[in-house]
Amino acid sequence: MTVTHDPASTQVDPITTEIIRNAFLSAAEEMNATLIRSAYNAIIYEAKDCSVALLDENKRALGQSAGLPIFLGNLEICIQLTEDAFGAEVWAPGDVWIMNDSYMTGTHLGDVTIFAPIYYGEELVGFSASRAHWLDIGAKDLPAPTDSTEIYQEGIRLGPTKVMEGWKLRDDIVDILQRNSRFPYTLVGDLHAQIAVARTGERRLSAIIDRYGLETMRQARDEIFAQSEALDRAAVAAIADGVYEAEGSLDNDGVTDDEFWVRMKITVDGDRMLVDLSESSGPARGAINCGEAQAISACRVAFKRLVNPDRPVTGGTFVPLDVKVRKGSLLAAEEPAACQWYFSPLGLLIDLFAKALAPVMPEVVAAAHHGDSMVNYITGLRDRNGNLFVNVDCLVGGWGGWQGSDGESCLINNVNGSINDFPIEIVESRYPLRVREYAVRTDSAGAGKWRGGCGTIREFEIESEDVWISLWYERSKTPAWGLFGGESGKPPVVEINPGSADVRQMLKVNRLPLKSGDIVRCQSGGGGGYGDARERDHDLVALDIEEGFITLDQARASYGYEPS
Repeated sequence: MTVTHDPASTQVDPITTEIIRNAFLSAAEEMNATLIRSAYNAIIYEAKDCSVALLDENKRALGQSAGLPIFLGNLEICIQLTEDAFGAEVWAPGDVWIMNDSYMTGTHLGDVTIFAPIYYGEELVGFSASRAHWLDIGAKDLPAPTDSTEIYQEGIRLGPTKVMEGWKLRDDIVDILQRNSRFPYTLVGDLHAQIAVARTGERRLSAIIDRYGLETMRQARDEIFAQSEALDRAAVAAIADGVYEAEGSLDNDGVTDDEFWVRMKITVDGDRMLVDLSESSGPARGAINCGEAQAISACRVAFKRLVNPDRPVTGGTFVPLDVKVRKGSLLAAEEPAACQWYFSPLGLLIDLFAKALAPVMPEVVAAAHHGDSMVNYITGLRDRNGNLFVNVDCLVGGWGGWQGSDGESCLINNVNGSINDFPIEIVESRYPLRVREYAVRTDSAGAGKWRGGCGTIREFEIESEDVWISLWYERSKTPAWGLFGGESGKPPVVEINPGSADVRQMLKVNRLPLKSGDIVRCQSGGGGGYGDARERDHDLVALDIEEGFITLDQARASYGYEPS
């Protein structure tokens, strides 16, 4: 029903503001559901490697769906960069844009962002945006190389490009995309799914304006933004002023054995916070470089974990937060740096944020988690139907303990949020793979008064020839650390043909050939413990033994436990 409004009416009332707040969030969730239900590749509809946002005309978030936290408050940068390049007059009704340039979006080329302006009548009132991982974007190796040293090896690279005009698809752009993918059919399907997100966002925002009027909607928006900003400022002001530092290194960059450091200095001054990353390592030869936009987004994820985590993200969130990076460094990559594994330093960054602030926020910080996406790419020439296939698997692991609670076991890493691991039934029915074991990894959690969460074991048997595997596992040299006397979790381990004479251990490899009968055993790391393990309730230790989280030997060694 359309409601008639007086443009000269007073400020919107609190009840209407709350209804509109939830309408924005519902619109974003419907956009996300549209994407997941319409997508053609399982990375989106099964794993849910995607995120969407509904934005106002100033590119500020009205609502953002559950999805990848690493895209938090990040989708608007694509729209702003497009406007910077072509001017504010570039927008027109029915136009849809596509972008994936790592140095602009911050992420890797497989993450494709599609966005469109929203008009109400002749007035620009907002934007809809989505980002989703496409199965293949033309990298040198399927679906992505672990040994790339230049952005050009990682796929087709698109700056802001108009893919629709007046809701009419540009066949020339679609042709370019198809010619650069090994899976052109699913690519076009995913493209249309993201266009459907744009249409859904347009319909939902228009419906809100139809019901409440544009002026009321904007008044409610301004109030929502003001509330978010005020709450964030108050939360930052409650942290003791000071300078807090932490640093940590990655194992390597997949190409060299060099260490790469994330160094963080957090300055709290009244109701403002500055995160300075400028002393982090320079560019890597391998693909762990990150676009600046994603480094900022990771800082926002870390900030949001500790500051008002229960409040939804809006255009007023993160106003008290400033982030400083050094151009050309590991966390602000420039051409031609490779960026495929951009998220590895970011998972470390998020853990370091909590470590730095632990002395002044002990009641809310958690020990470090397993730290990375723990990616297995198993690719082959023939799936169950005889077609080229790729199975993308992210192994879940353990999160850190915190004051009052053990860490969660078998959970996706902190940059990936809503991503799911593939169900065994999906893997075995589609691909020539058998999952021999999927279990909790006993004794992987860091001991503590509140122990870390446990990692996972996932073991595959190859059932076909012409199969190869690529791996990207991190945080073996700096596994999930404990806090306040807690112990570190176990690092990850991957073995090819464990227990055999030719067993091989590796954490990073590109296109390693496998044959029928080969076994791949993947073990993710556990989370760090919180507090002195000797202070843990022995009833909880006994329960951990009973449930298979720890062995009696580990209970004796770490907790001083003896069965009664």
